[in-house]
Parts: sequence; structure tokens; C-alpha cells
Amino acid sequence: MNSSSRPTCRKEKKTILAIDDEMDMRFFISTLFKTNGYIAVTCSNGKEGFEKAKQIDPDLIILDVMMPGHGGALMYKSLKSDKKMKHIPVIMLSAVGEKAFRHYLKMLNIKMQFKVPDPDRYIEKPPDPGCLLKAAMELLKDSY
Repeated sequence: MNSSSRPTCRKEKKTILAIDDEMDMRFFISTLFKTNGYIAVTCSNGKEGFEKAKQIDPDLIILDVMMPGHGGALMYKSLKSDKKMKHIPVIMLSAVGEKAFRHYLKMLNIKMQFKVPDPDRYIEKPPDPGCLLKAAMELLKDSY
């Protein structure tokens, strides 16, 4: 059978790194993506997430903004400042409103020589599973 006559499918599993301090949110994200054919890796804080991202070079990062310690906003800044990881698409997933986060970035960029870009997508909690999956697939340029 000629494989070119079949619809285009993912050839290899892509890895999604989800960083959120809430265990139920990590479980939700992990389950959503694993059941849709992805490899899902989770971390509970920004410091751990940044180290894991360096280690596994994920195809996509889903990142909460507000976490204890090294939070998502600082991790996002670190990611976009890192030459090897700045290309990784990021979906910010947070209870913090998008307008407030974008204001934070604007204020941060006033003092920065390197401007931190807006995230690829911003989804407010609680996320709709279909919306989150669709955003990820668009960023990964995936199809079923």
C-alpha cells in the first residue's frame, strides 16, 4: 500500500513540557496530551521546568504564570533569553488575565536591552480541553 495515498499523520511523537504548581492541572494537561498521541512531561515550578527544558528540548511548553519561587513569568523570560531554547513555542496557561501578563512584559521590556516577546498563545484557566489541544496542534503544525 502506498503511504502517500494516506492522510498526513504525525510521524513521531512530539514532546510537550507542562509546568504548573497545581497537581490537578499537571494531571489534566498530561492526560489530555498523552491520550492525543503526545509525550507529556510535567514539572511543578519554573526552576525545575527550565532545567527539564534544557534536558529534553521539548517541542512545546505549556507554562503557568503564577507559581511559588521561580514562577512562570521568570521562566518565560529565561527561555526567551536562551539561544538554544528561545525557538520553543510557549502557551501561557494561567488564572492571571492576559492583559495583566502583557502589561507585565511591557514593563519588563522597558529596562531590558533584549525585548521579551509575547507568548505564542495565552489561555486563561480553566482551559477548554479542545481549545488547548487546538492551540498546541497549531503551534506544532500537527494534524490527525
